[in-house]
Amino acid sequence: MVFNSLHFVGFFLVVYPLYRLLPHRAQNVLLLLASYYFYASWDWRYLSLLVGSTIVDYSVGRYLARTPDVRRRRVALIASLVFNLGMLGFFKYFNFFAAGLTSIFAALGWRLDPITVNVILPIGISFYTFMTISYVIDVYRGEIAPATNLIEFALFVAYFPHLVAGPILRASLLLPQIARPRVISSAQLIEGGWLIAWGVFQKMFVADNLAPLVDSVFRAAAPTGLDVLLAMVAFAFQIYGDFAGYSNIARGLSKLMGIELNVNFLFPYFVTSPQAFWRNWHISLSTWLRDYLYIPLGGNRGSTAETNRNLMITMALGGLWHGAAWTFVLWGTYQGAILVIARAVSAWAKRRGLQLPAGIGVSRVALGVLMFFVTCYGWLIFRAASIGQVGRFTRLLFTNLTPSPTSVSALLIPMCFVIGPLLAVHVYQARRGSESAPLALSPALRYALYGAVMYLVLVFGDFGGSRFIYFQF
Repeated sequence: MVFNSLHFVGFFLVVYPLYRLLPHRAQNVLLLLASYYFYASWDWRYLSLLVGSTIVDYSVGRYLARTPDVRRRRVALIASLVFNLGMLGFFKYFNFFAAGLTSIFAALGWRLDPITVNVILPIGISFYTFMTISYVIDVYRGEIAPATNLIEFALFVAYFPHLVAGPILRASLLLPQIARPRVISSAQLIEGGWLIAWGVFQKMFVADNLAPLVDSVFRAAAPTGLDVLLAMVAFAFQIYGDFAGYSNIARGLSKLMGIELNVNFLFPYFVTSPQAFWRNWHISLSTWLRDYLYIPLGGNRGSTAETNRNLMITMALGGLWHGAAWTFVLWGTYQGAILVIARAVSAWAKRRGLQLPAGIGVSRVALGVLMFFVTCYGWLIFRAASIGQVGRFTRLLFTNLTPSPTSVSALLIPMCFVIGPLLAVHVYQARRGSESAPLALSPALRYALYGAVMYLVLVFGDFGGSRFIYFQF
């Protein structure tokens, strides 16, 4: 079940009125059952993994609370990590590593029959395993109290707005909201409605209309360098519209139920450095990697070389989290490399007393444009079907930028039509630091914007219920 389907519309129209009528504890039971139905509608067999992860980590949390012995606590933490990472590794990476091992032995002249497992990747497994891992680690560190109500903890894990594509929520944010009675304010209803509408626009108008343009180039037999350049930029907005759209719909739906989710995107293409990009793109993942991987590795507490090593490891593993393919590992390594380079340049500038001028000047705009294209090249790596395609497309970018009729008619004009409205609204939102900024417009302008968004979705939106990109992760 996807947000942009009639199935989900019918599901929510049944669940939401019941939710508003029921008392607090019954609301939690309803949301848990609805969330399990939401997940099972994709494939009911994998619901057992979700339930299993819930029971294991709930039990580990309770055990940690009543066990003072350091060694036993450490064993319980390791058991939880082995269970969750083992489950994630088996279903997501078994074939990837089996194929890699076979290739290594083949290079050494030894024939090894590959062992493969023909299973479907359970949807959302990367998200809910990271959530339960962070919960257990936080309890182990003594940063939060363990959950004492299994229904509430199960709802924390399975809550349907965030379940299959994030944000990756922390127990410290969501569990208290589940545990206490919720009062839904008129402000939450208004803002929730806007976030849903804006998220639907980002997904159904922006992302879904750019997808065929991007696909046509990445599947083309002989694209030109300009085709690749335009497709690279188009994919940057496609993946942003798709993933930010999902996050906004999730936040909006949750606001309607009186539950606040964390912001997952904050205008990531309006930044001037890789560090700022990762503070604004997929914020729930970047902060998870920072708190549970980068800092435990040593963070920036050691030498420059050690800090750079920690960055590279963190980003390479972050890339692998996205999928079992070498392109994702390369993308993560690329992100780590530009972070290391940016740190070196920043240190060099600081030693010479140089700093970026305040305000929106020529220097800042130039840095923003440079950062955007550095990011876009990363998306080329992310989108490519293979390392070979990355190499071929990279060569085209530097050797064959001659325009072609395909580039102009089938790519550039539709791109401007689709991306233009998004950027127009985003500039206004970014200047005010909130995606809900349009709610502060005068009534005439606000309703005109609502009408334009609705018109573009109804006339040009894709109503085929296309899957969200991050469902595959």
